[in-house]
Amino acid sequence: MSLKLVLTDLEGTTTALSFVRDTLYPYARAHLADYLRAHPDAPEVRAACAAALAEAPGTAPLLTLSQWMEEDRKHTALKALQGSIWDLGYADGTLQGHLWEDAVEGLQGIAKRGLRIAVFSSGSVAAQQRLFRHSTAGDLSGLICAWFDTHVGAKRDVDAYRRIAQSLGVDANEVLFLSDVTAELDAAADAGMRTCCIERGEAGYPAPHRHPRARDFSELELAN
Repeated sequence: MSLKLVLTDLEGTTTALSFVRDTLYPYARAHLADYLRAHPDAPEVRAACAAALAEAPGTAPLLTLSQWMEEDRKHTALKALQGSIWDLGYADGTLQGHLWEDAVEGLQGIAKRGLRIAVFSSGSVAAQQRLFRHSTAGDLSGLICAWFDTHVGAKRDVDAYRRIAQSLGVDANEVLFLSDVTAELDAAADAGMRTCCIERGEAGYPAPHRHPRARDFSELELAN
């Protein structure tokens, strides 16, 4: 079947690991306490605090959530809370979403070919949208037809990729998934998707694997 859609990871694929690690995460940690105090009734605050209390009864949610942030816990409620905190930074211009130039040009080129583009990241959908809306290259959110986070399943869960394909109305083998993490690529391939490992070398290179490789978006093979 012909290629109809490109599904892309963000961190390490379109966006520098250092931006997430050295800019977004420290910003969220620095503003966590103030955000909890200022927005006690916000849905994302209630959900995150409830999740924290469920795991550590008797411990102040602030302490548990701070620990989760330090651990980079892939918890859906925590990711939603982080996204809301980052929204403050994007709104006042403190934060700008990082996208590599080749990723910007590559995504624009994919769209010009008539292929749809979707995002699958462990960060919340809201956080993904904010990154693209407030990117260093301007508002690129219009390039993306759909956004997926861990509500659809873990990124190493084969069924998550099947759900994504089904929700987009395409067969899995009509989708090309891009990531820098081989375990995610393995799951997508096992679901029937085409794959490509983006090997920028930012955090070292992965061990030998079965997936096609590209150093960046300029090397992508999009032939049907």
